[in-house]
Amino acid sequence: MSLAPVVRDEESGPFFDGAAEGTLMLRYSPSSGEWSEPAARVCSVTQARDLEWRAASGRGELVSWTVKPGRRRDDLVTPDVVIGIVELAEGPWLTLRLVDAEGAALRAGLPVTVGFRRPEDGEGEALPVGLVGTG
Repeated sequence: MSLAPVVRDEESGPFFDGAAEGTLMLRYSPSSGEWSEPAARVCSVTQARDLEWRAASGRGELVSWTVKPGRRRDDLVTPDVVIGIVELAEGPWLTLRLVDAEGAALRAGLPVTVGFRRPEDGEGEALPVGLVGTG
């Protein structure tokens, strides 16, 4: 499974610090008690601006998915990539690459746990992936 490397910035630093330790970090609004996705700048429910980083459970359920077919180029064949939308226990939805998942075996409601993988070359930040059937 190949992952493209990403580079942290000041805003995403806490997310990637958590990922390096195997913890999913989400944005949380103390005033509203609502969780938002990692890239949120304001609460996705109330628009409150008091977001802070908090550790999330990393558990959720599969909502939907698609299979991006692999390609053949010269003698190299890239594998299919399964991408899923996961509703986390805390409420936000994340789009994740589903590792070790077969598109035909998937169904809505399957448990998914967020795991973390580094790009194959070991460079770059750990990135979230979905582990289907765990949680």
